[in-house]
Amino acid sequence: MWRNIFNPQNRWVAGVSAFLMLLANGSFTSRLVQAYPLSDGNVLFVASVFLLFTLATTLLLVWLCHGRAAPWVLALYLIASSMAAYFMSTYGTVIDQTMLENTLQTNAAEAGDLFSISMLLYLLVLGVLPAWYVLRRMPRAKGLATELRAKALFSVCLLAGMVLLIVPFTSQYASFFREHKSLRFYANPTYFTYSAIRLASSKIKGSAGPVVVQAVAPDAALHDEPPLHPKELIVLVVGETARADRFALNGYTKPTNPMLGKEDVVSLGNVTSCGTSTAVSVPCMFSLAGRDGFDGDKVNQFENVLDVLKRQGVEILWRDNNSDSKGVALRLPYENFRDPAINPVCDSECRDTGMLVGLEDHIRKHPGKDLLIVLHQMGNHGPAYYKRYPPEFERFTPVCKTNELSKCTDEEINNAYDNAILYTDHFLAQTIALLKKFDSSHETAMLYVSDHGESLGEKGMYLHGAPYVFSPREQTHVASVLWFGKNFDYRTDDLRLVKDYPFTHDDLFCALMLTFEVESGVCTQRTNALKAHFEQQGQTR
Repeated sequence: MWRNIFNPQNRWVAGVSAFLMLLANGSFTSRLVQAYPLSDGNVLFVASVFLLFTLATTLLLVWLCHGRAAPWVLALYLIASSMAAYFMSTYGTVIDQTMLENTLQTNAAEAGDLFSISMLLYLLVLGVLPAWYVLRRMPRAKGLATELRAKALFSVCLLAGMVLLIVPFTSQYASFFREHKSLRFYANPTYFTYSAIRLASSKIKGSAGPVVVQAVAPDAALHDEPPLHPKELIVLVVGETARADRFALNGYTKPTNPMLGKEDVVSLGNVTSCGTSTAVSVPCMFSLAGRDGFDGDKVNQFENVLDVLKRQGVEILWRDNNSDSKGVALRLPYENFRDPAINPVCDSECRDTGMLVGLEDHIRKHPGKDLLIVLHQMGNHGPAYYKRYPPEFERFTPVCKTNELSKCTDEEINNAYDNAILYTDHFLAQTIALLKKFDSSHETAMLYVSDHGESLGEKGMYLHGAPYVFSPREQTHVASVLWFGKNFDYRTDDLRLVKDYPFTHDDLFCALMLTFEVESGVCTQRTNALKAHFEQQGQTR
């Protein structure tokens, strides 16, 4: 019986599981030891947790590997786990559903920024070579019935082993599952398997049939204006990966905003993002649902604020120098400025300032119309920050000139990142200069807000995309800058009254409605709260 339970197939699965736990779980192990220091007498408990996850991985793979497909499944897991191990160990990344969604949406240029020799070594040593060995040597199962019986008995043994590992440490496991939930996010490959299943399930549900877009704010109505009243001309810049604490306008010691510092702008210093990745934050900030109600699987079933404004006759154009609009501009004019054939300002890559070319003609072609232009930046997209700006903006040195951030000093990483902020400062100043040309004929304004922030090595984390439940402030505290022209309904001095107000991405929907003087009951509560704050600040001024 024991030979049947521990047959060659089950032994191979157990061996691969042990291999993955020992060599592809460095991030999980280091965080486990940080939470339960070995010096505090936690050696046996840490060993128990490590063995528990090994048995859990074995149980997972046993039921995923069947017949002739078993070696291929194990080979695939070895390769996928090697990549997960690299990104978790190098950048502190969590491979959750959102991160997998980001991976599916990554274009070739973004993928190229992530490629490195270290990644290749991880793939080769932990993935390709072990996978090749499994495909060459793993024996085939001897009949379906025999295989299933062996799997069932082996699973009983695995479950019994898991119980025996938990029982002596019941109180510590209670603490582990209650207070250290984030640790399981780093378990490789169990957590990314769970995330992949959730992602696949959502995709299947989403492809069940044609999407019928439901209207939001059906009571929206444009406020009556005198016939000769200037029309709105608003440029909304959606930034990429820009932290609020790296703007000199917010008190940062480096001069990262030399151009904006010369303009009459207001930097909102207390803005929180809806998510920690572009795939979540961009559709969320345009949605009425807000962060608490946002559902990435259903967001495209409802209108966003741009759809509502379009219904009111606002002429909208989306220009994109990032990956895409994440579904926001599906029903709007859209221009891809990642394409050198469209973007005239390209060197090693296409630059954000290229999105300004031709906008003056676009504005003049729509006289008598309210205009909203959305510019989606490449901004500070990492980890190759040094690529995000032209050479003449490399003013903070030395600079990290590789995407392998672990090979650079903190100073080099921060300098590269800050140089990219410096280029965004230039881009926003150029946007304001364009709007000033129409300051007499329109109500002009620029609204800038980043989609999310970025970790630059704080607490061992890099990049972004951490699960929101434990995401650091560096990834959620985003930069936001506003500029108003002379005809705009609100004065810059008035806005300074709320520069420290706790805004979130949830406010963008109603802010745009208010900007274009579109009234709706869905914005009444938020607008009233903001007006009350204005009045309170005005009285104490």
